[in-house]
Amino acid sequence: MTGADGGVMPHAASTGSDARAGGGAAGADIPARLDALPWSRWHWRVVLALGVAWVLDGLEVTLVGSLGGVLQRPDTLGLSASEFGWSGSLYIAGAVVGALVFGRLADRLGRKRLFLLTLAVYMGATFATAFAPDVVWFMICRFVTGLGIGGEYAAINSAIDELVPARVRGRVSLAINGSFWLGAALGAGLSLVLLDPQVLGAEWGWRACFGLGAVLAVAILLVRRDVPESPRWLVTHGRAEEAAKVVAAIEAAVRHGGRASSHLRMPDDVPPPAASDRAASAVRSRVPSLAMVAQVMLHRYRRRTVVALALMVSQAFFYNAIFFTYALVLTRFYAVPDDAVALYIFPFALGNVLGPLILGPLFDAVGRRRMIGLTYSLSGVGLGLTGWAFLTGALDARGLAWCWSAVFFLASAAASSAYLTVSEVFPLEMRALAISIFFAIGTGTGGFLGPALFGMLIESGERAAVAAGYGLGAAMVLSAGLLAWRYGVDAERKPLEEVAEPLHRHR
Repeated sequence: MTGADGGVMPHAASTGSDARAGGGAAGADIPARLDALPWSRWHWRVVLALGVAWVLDGLEVTLVGSLGGVLQRPDTLGLSASEFGWSGSLYIAGAVVGALVFGRLADRLGRKRLFLLTLAVYMGATFATAFAPDVVWFMICRFVTGLGIGGEYAAINSAIDELVPARVRGRVSLAINGSFWLGAALGAGLSLVLLDPQVLGAEWGWRACFGLGAVLAVAILLVRRDVPESPRWLVTHGRAEEAAKVVAAIEAAVRHGGRASSHLRMPDDVPPPAASDRAASAVRSRVPSLAMVAQVMLHRYRRRTVVALALMVSQAFFYNAIFFTYALVLTRFYAVPDDAVALYIFPFALGNVLGPLILGPLFDAVGRRRMIGLTYSLSGVGLGLTGWAFLTGALDARGLAWCWSAVFFLASAAASSAYLTVSEVFPLEMRALAISIFFAIGTGTGGFLGPALFGMLIESGERAAVAAGYGLGAAMVLSAGLLAWRYGVDAERKPLEEVAEPLHRHR
């Protein structure tokens, strides 16, 4: 390591050799065993079971956005425009609180307990929303739904990074984060079908939309029960013997086509770990205090902290400012009917889904720092050019939709890489909390300020004002991209323990 910013880490060979030799420490070989596994059906099951968190978030955000006009009708909830706006703010506030609270608990109690709990919270709140009799009930449900989604970000990102082999961690993380837009497309499709007067109509259709979201969560909860606790987390909490059993069961599942019992047991042909393992690793069981977390972020890894903040805040402003006000731009400047807005989300979502899928492998092959810098910078340029075309009137509604599709092809990969960055460049013992902190700051600034600012700019009715907002967003993401290019961490294909050395090695 080279000083407080932690910009340069040891070579992979040193970590691998330590793991193979055991180093005299219980569980020292577990990271190497997890990273050496071939990609298998077992990994697909884990990714699908955990990664659906982003699909649910996209479903929620798009459903409410598409239902905005419907929920203001007297035969539904009769929300005012102000009340509807507050429901969005309460959802974001809940996500921020949920990320901070559940993120801390995920480091303390384990990844599995939390990704089951947060999904249950989301499921219950979404189901309750379908039965909301008035605005107060609806507001409370939106806040609690946000709690569950915010908690999902921390627990899920931690678990996936710790279970996926290092050589494909980048592409997998980007693809999962980009799946938000599959949920967005699903939400738009549900609203178009269920609100149709010939299907359910507005009065019952909006309730069915939320009810189906809860049904999807139930199905995912059943699948998640088979996902094991992170062996890396178990080792750092003095449970090396249990971690060895989990890894042995994962290895057996990979050998036998990806099927494993929900009660992971150690195969008979694998010798049990020594009884002294728990005592040998007991020193690792302490969850870092908030003071230690602050010391790591502000001193040991302060450069990483600055880069991560720039990436998270800029992408949150970029996304929330444009997406949450997209419907307003379409209706105000292009006279698109309220009930047709959802149609324009599909090309928008298409670019957002394809970007991480197509560009994701390059984050492992070309490298994190280069690809993060490139995607952020090109996103900024694309946003600036689209703003200029919007200002000059060169685009109709359809042209704007396809421009956003192209811009967010890059921006989706960029934004997903921000979550990848904060989940892999800090020590394992504080990983979930670190994700939560950056998510909270990014969402709390960009999530609140972006839509509010753009709402005022759109309200002015001036294209120049809106274009100026696009210019601000472009400058922010371009600056973040240049910062990442210069000071980012080359974390590609490296074990997490090499990217950020565990805290227990310093005790």
